[in-house]
Amino acid sequence: QLQLVESGGGVVQPRGSLRLSCAASGFTGSGLTLDDYSIAWFRQAPGKLREKISCISSWDGSLQYADSVKGRFTISKDNAKNTAYLQMNNLKPEDTGVYYCAGIASMNCAVDPDYWGQGTQVTVSS
Repeated sequence: QLQLVESGGGVVQPRGSLRLSCAASGFTGSGLTLDDYSIAWFRQAPGKLREKISCISSWDGSLQYADSVKGRFTISKDNAKNTAYLQMNNLKPEDTGVYYCAGIASMNCAVDPDYWGQGTQVTVSS
């Protein structure tokens, strides 16, 4: 069973940067690696529904971004380290929320995630 643990959240001023990490484990005996999963990042702002903001496909490494983060956030995955990342630049107060890493047992990022991390808080405030 894939297990995901996010880290890297914190408090940052507007226009600042953060890099979130998502460490994956639970591969032992499965024959699978992080390469077999598409990885998505979601966030949930206070009082709002959780939204998907980015995804990287296990098929071809294609990247998807929500319009709200396009050009500012970059998703990546290091299969050798079993870790995915979300580099966030030029942060805005509206980026505040809990950020979740999710594992999708499909090459299709449109499929609902099968596994979730516990979330990490990001607060953008002056």
